[in-house]
Amino acid sequence: MRLRGVSGTVLTWVEWAAARLALTVAQMANWLSASVLQHADETGLRIAGQLHWLHVNSTRLLTHLAWHAKRGRQALEDIGIWPRFRGRARRARWASYDYYPCTHSICGAHVVRDCVYVCEQEQQIWAAEMADLLLSMAAAADHWRKLGAQAVPADERDAWIAQYFDLLASGFAAQPPPSAEDVPKRGGRRKQSAAKHLLDELLRRAEQVLAFLGDLSIPFTNTQAERDLRMVKVQ
Repeated sequence: MRLRGVSGTVLTWVEWAAARLALTVAQMANWLSASVLQHADETGLRIAGQLHWLHVNSTRLLTHLAWHAKRGRQALEDIGIWPRFRGRARRARWASYDYYPCTHSICGAHVVRDCVYVCEQEQQIWAAEMADLLLSMAAAADHWRKLGAQAVPADERDAWIAQYFDLLASGFAAQPPPSAEDVPKRGGRRKQSAAKHLLDELLRRAEQVLAFLGDLSIPFTNTQAERDLRMVKVQ
């Protein structure tokens, strides 16, 4: 009974604080919606034994956390930051974010992890080379950022981008032709490997992946959002 009473007291305190902070949280959402650059991510967590999703939108100075029973677009609409945001979003390749007409940048660390996975699981040499290339680009961007530059110099940037597309060409050339098993029997999409899917994504999202070279205010990773979620997840 004592433990149950303590839990009830804590819940009462939480509800009391939430009610009094509602206007502050709403103002934070307004500021984030008007920001130039935001980080975004989501993770699953259990509330009262049921799976929910914790969504984060953050900048260097602001962190907005909101839980929702849904993961996808309905949650983003209800939380209300994404529909109003028109700056640049640093994010993963999750498709629900694509609906919103802001400027998108894909987290380089996520892409590197995807490349490492494809290399290890499908023995795709180009993927390992792409991971190394992206990390080298990140080091170059950090070098110029420390020198006070606003962008990687154009000649160097063009050379990095050329290497990126050369590796994509090598990757596409290395893919085996589709087999009969890849053709769906009753229509629908053709099955494809993780390597081919990643190649398609890296080609389609090239500007989103490489934007940090042309604007050094854009970080290479989405670590900000991941760090903002971490303590909620581990606790």
